[in-house]
Amino acid sequence: MLATLVHTLQGTPYVYQGEEIGMTNVAFETIGDYRDVDALNWHRLSMAEPGADEAAIMTQIHLKGRDNARTPMQWDDGPNAGFTTGTPWINVNPNYPQINVAAQLADPGSVLRYYQRLIALRRQHAVLVYGRYELLLPDDPAIYAYTRTWGEQRLLVVLNMTAITPTLVLPEEVARARGELIMSNYLVAAEQSLEGVVLRPYEARVYSGRPFGM
Repeated sequence: MLATLVHTLQGTPYVYQGEEIGMTNVAFETIGDYRDVDALNWHRLSMAEPGADEAAIMTQIHLKGRDNARTPMQWDDGPNAGFTTGTPWINVNPNYPQINVAAQLADPGSVLRYYQRLIALRRQHAVLVYGRYELLLPDDPAIYAYTRTWGEQRLLVVLNMTAITPTLVLPEEVARARGELIMSNYLVAAEQSLEGVVLRPYEARVYSGRPFGM
């Protein structure tokens, strides 16, 4: 859903290594496995405090440490996740046998394949680059919906930003407009109407159509 947001908004989207396969934060068991100077210094100073709780300190490092974004790219399920035949400067995330590029290339429903479709979508639809942005539901606490319009092209983007299942209530002229579903992170019935649809947790949909009134 967040990837859909980034690639359908104005501005230049970028992909930071690993996000396109859903790489996760790492939780190394000991401070000796970390390389982040800020985390190392914070651990040292915190452990010097009376009654220091190392387990609690490590939990904070697991949550906030910058090394979460620095573990080697997970290419496959081989040694060192296929990143190097030598010794990496920091250990790979232990979940690399399950989360890696090779496995996701073989899975048409993977995070990587979704990113590839998103990038292709942006290349195919100039409206995502040049189009005017219009917010549709400014007061909705769960659903972020907007249109991108350029010339005779219009895209409608609907994003459920929550883990709940809100009902989508679009402006009447938008809900009744004919549009083709061109991107989604859930399976959607081709004949499903946009009027009163219940969105699933973190559901994302992109519809293509002509500007209203055309």
